[in-house]
Amino acid sequence: MKLRTPESFWLLKNGILHSYPSLNEDSSCDIAVLGAGITGALISHALLRAGYDTVVIDRRDVGTGSSSATTSMLQYEIDTPLTQLAEMIGEEGAVTCYRAGIESIRTLHALVEKEQIDCGFELKQSLQVSHSTKGIASLKEEYLLRKKHGFQVEWLTSEEIGQRYQMASHPGILSAAGASLDAFQFAHRLLYRNQQRGLRIYDHTDILKIDYQGPVVIETDGGYRLTCKRVVFCTGFETVKMFRKKIADIVTTFALVSEQELNLYDQLKDTLIWDTGDPYIYMRTTDDRRLLIGGEDVPHKYNGFTDKLKNKKANTLIAKVRQLFPTIRFTEDYNWAGAFGNTKDGLPYIGEHPDFPNAIFVLGFGGNGITFSVQGMRLVLKLLAREQNDPLLTHYRFNR
Repeated sequence: MKLRTPESFWLLKNGILHSYPSLNEDSSCDIAVLGAGITGALISHALLRAGYDTVVIDRRDVGTGSSSATTSMLQYEIDTPLTQLAEMIGEEGAVTCYRAGIESIRTLHALVEKEQIDCGFELKQSLQVSHSTKGIASLKEEYLLRKKHGFQVEWLTSEEIGQRYQMASHPGILSAAGASLDAFQFAHRLLYRNQQRGLRIYDHTDILKIDYQGPVVIETDGGYRLTCKRVVFCTGFETVKMFRKKIADIVTTFALVSEQELNLYDQLKDTLIWDTGDPYIYMRTTDDRRLLIGGEDVPHKYNGFTDKLKNKKANTLIAKVRQLFPTIRFTEDYNWAGAFGNTKDGLPYIGEHPDFPNAIFVLGFGGNGITFSVQGMRLVLKLLAREQNDPLLTHYRFNR
């Protein structure tokens, strides 16, 4: 499954930071983590810290799936507005999920600082504006519900947005909590640190078969076997075909970055910006003084992407940005596309599935995949300890 186009900005910017051997002998461990993107990096970190003998396997180079295509906007806001999520799972549950997003950003920030990971991590605010006049009323309801539950939010008028950001838009919600990072760089650096602590990492290792009965036996394309007690799937959207019931829609999203030294960088550098459209447009600055834009999602096609469509979407995104920022001087430097998934409620799937004994899934779908994966660090440890008392395990379960 092709998860991105070859021109991902993060790959061009970073190159392959570290490489690892393929699995070339029979081996065993406590837990096998499948997937060496940012989710696999986070989950294996938590497992190693908890004392589990852990192995990470990926069919590609480390981080070269969706982690090299993500725009890495870290928000506590879920793709499903709090007002709508409250109707789906109840107000208390919806607020719990939103608050978990804030805690995830704090947890990730602390991890970056503790491990001293150079990944362009920056704390930011988050501004969501209405994409049309008709959308203002529902966005105001969203603001009032968040304000009711103590979220740090501010309602900005069109005039206030224009003064702060030189942006021509409808009113919006400014949230205090947000961040951004280079997910590809973060995944590589965290995995490398943990390899030095005993984590075993194998890339270019394709899995042909898994026997889920205890012990779990993983057979690779090289003819080797990895035997373990549990297996954790951090394989994102490639996992959806495993299930009999559809759990997510896979879409292609498009992104591009400007040349460096953007003229509005100082006004925009501390803020994530997105709108209420469906699909929504989203943007942020990078730590090397560019503006990154994404959106224009379309249903994903498994046979890949075309340059014609990618360039067309890039031009559409540029036109939207120039409409929002009349004084911007935006010159495209790179554009790319990647595959991502959407669930019916905007929530991830983290937990066990009855069809796969001894397996745990950490599938952080949607625009909050990274923050969901951070939550997965704690939730996986609870599942291994047979602790089912966390409300997030109820909201993120399969067959919900």
